[in-house]
Amino acid sequence: MNHSLSIEDDIDGDTLHEECGVFGILGHPDAATLTALGLHALQHRGQEAAGIVSFDGQRFHSERRMGLVGDHYTDPATLARLPGDRSIGHVRYSTTGETILRNVQPLFAELEVGGIAIAHNGNFTNGLTMRRQLIADGAICQSTSDTEVVLHLIARSKHPSSSDRFIDAIRQMEGGYSMLAMTRTKLIAARDPIGIRPLVMGELDGKPIFCSETCALDIIGAKYVRDVENGEV
Repeated sequence: MNHSLSIEDDIDGDTLHEECGVFGILGHPDAATLTALGLHALQHRGQEAAGIVSFDGQRFHSERRMGLVGDHYTDPATLARLPGDRSIGHVRYSTTGETILRNVQPLFAELEVGGIAIAHNGNFTNGLTMRRQLIADGAICQSTSDTEVVLHLIARSKHPSSSDRFIDAIRQMEGGYSMLAMTRTKLIAARDPIGIRPLVMGELDGKPIFCSETCALDIIGAKYVRDVENGEV
């Protein structure tokens, strides 16, 4: 689905002025459908692209598309390719930089400790510095997204679990962000220490949800629980 592997040496500002939306749910049989509805409610936060990654207990499944949520994720065939009881999704908007499929989130990587998918809203002020350092150390970057920097840091972490590696990675990043990570067993939410980017916790049928705004809870009939605290993981 994504197709060019070349990356411009001078990062083009893709992550500047970015406002996106994230949604994640764990343990619900209709996870992908609910994620698509949640992203539809968050469409005002990003109209360029949308993506969903699900996990069915054995494999991760990814669908990423340019355009609006309603253009792609109302199709039963698309949702059928996203089985499982957990998923995360992302709608993307950026005022500068490339609008191409390789930058569409969630991003996914298969590590020796298991697969992980991540979706990110915000700006890392040290993202470019970290990217250059990673490339100098031999990393191969396939997008111009700061989110990929986090994936590389997760891969290089020495912690034994993917969730601990995620925490280790985001603690190296600076700036305003809200982020979701999905592993084979967990849905992890993180918010920057200052609380610049919004992130809320909800519940549907006893299953946890994290999303950028409460409108994504309302559309699926979920209960608002609380805001994720500043700096909370």
